[in-house]
Amino acid sequence: MKALKVKIVNKSQWPDPAYATEASAGMDLRADITEPIMLKPLERVLVPTGIFIELPVGYEAQVRPRSGLATKHGITVINSPGTVDADYRGELKTSLVNLSNEPFEIVPGERIAQMVVARHERVEWEDVEV
Repeated sequence: MKALKVKIVNKSQWPDPAYATEASAGMDLRADITEPIMLKPLERVLVPTGIFIELPVGYEAQVRPRSGLATKHGITVINSPGTVDADYRGELKTSLVNLSNEPFEIVPGERIAQMVVARHERVEWEDVEV
């Protein structure tokens, strides 16, 4: 399978997002923070990743929860999936929420979400009478 070329600027101190295995659909995004963040129960936080991407037109990136964080700690992406449009040029940030009854500490470099890049279609509405 031929890989899609996507421009990336990585201003974080962590490696570029990468697939964990040959069959992985998503790439982990890491918390680009210098100090831990304590996320209290039912609290939300916007976590920077230090990653900027330029997707080709016709593609989107979806930011999704990591199953381990959700299952073990109740941490999820509140606007899941978060959509990154091809014309967005800002830093990728992840909106996390703690749905558990326990505080959770996000440490620098923590894998906080996964990103899936996919092709999408546009529609042209055809008005019809019913």
